[in-house]
Amino acid sequence: MTYTLYGIKACDTMKKARAWLDEHNVVYQFHDYKAVGIDRNHLNRWCDEHGWQIVLNRAGTTFRKLDDAQKADIDQAKAVELMLAQPSMIKRPVLDLGDRTLIGFKPDLYAAAVQ
Repeated sequence: MTYTLYGIKACDTMKKARAWLDEHNVVYQFHDYKAVGIDRNHLNRWCDEHGWQIVLNRAGTTFRKLDDAQKADIDQAKAVELMLAQPSMIKRPVLDLGDRTLIGFKPDLYAAAVQ
């Protein structure tokens, strides 16, 4: 099976995930959502599976640069709009396994999922 790894090319965590997948001979396609974008359906599916609080990267500089009004009263719909407008706000990486996704990179979770 070929998986899809979503993220941003220059991100350090992405580099670790890609290196891990390469070292373990896991076949995957890379989708750079900063370069080619991401659609609402993917974001809604990830938010439904994990919760928007996990998918929206509130620790990153892109989110922290938002004004207080943009950060206020966030729900899933608002989080999806923010991530559509600025894909850098999506937590990364997102590894699509077909039947589920993993968000973030933890080698032990990757090992359990792709074995």
